[in-house]
Amino acid sequence: MEKDYLQKDLIEEIQKRGILRVGTTGDYKPFTYIENQKYIGYDIEISRLLAKALNVDIEFITTTWKDISKDLENQKYDIAVGGISKNLERENKFEMTDSYITSGKCYLVRKGEENKYKSIADVNNPNTIIGVNIGGTNEEFVDKNFNRAKIIKYFDNLEVPKAVANKDVDVMITDSSEVNYYRNHNPKLEGSQTDTPFTKCEKAYMLPKGQKNFLIFVNNFLKDLDNQGEIKKLKDKYLK
Repeated sequence: MEKDYLQKDLIEEIQKRGILRVGTTGDYKPFTYIENQKYIGYDIEISRLLAKALNVDIEFITTTWKDISKDLENQKYDIAVGGISKNLERENKFEMTDSYITSGKCYLVRKGEENKYKSIADVNNPNTIIGVNIGGTNEEFVDKNFNRAKIIKYFDNLEVPKAVANKDVDVMITDSSEVNYYRNHNPKLEGSQTDTPFTKCEKAYMLPKGQKNFLIFVNNFLKDLDNQGEIKKLKDKYLK
């Protein structure tokens, strides 16, 4: 079944179906989130434009960071979006598009406490409580680097910034793109190490392994959007 699926041209399957199925977590601002029961965000708008380019409707399928790869393997959707970081495991198992933004792991903290947390050592101690979402590269970074701090893990990534603001945790570990969103939209929150993050990672979209035609189509579609100035408009709207 899986082999037959990978041999089929996914563009033809999508157009025959009349629907582009997009998997997304809906919990990672500014890329994918839900307001008034509607998906919005940078990658959501890109997905809608992609469906338009394919001349099909769009269906958003909610997944989690823990299941995002497994659900794509199990053919629950055609493309996964929403601030997905490239890493060796994902690049080996899936097709990944050209990168559209570079980010890195840093800290989201309360306003006025940004100078308190400047290094790994500043956070990796028993007096610090870290908040992180389950199932993605944030959790991997925490598990690798913070063996002395208290760690609270959340299924819903949107709950972690709230926990920082409410003093339930001291530090959220996430990418600088998310930190910059919250520092600009919540007066209680600030970022630390956003200009000099501890890692460097690129964001991209994830497609089923072997779907080279679809990969080429999406990459060309993104280049065309960039040439039209649409990428700049969306980045100005969501990523600044």
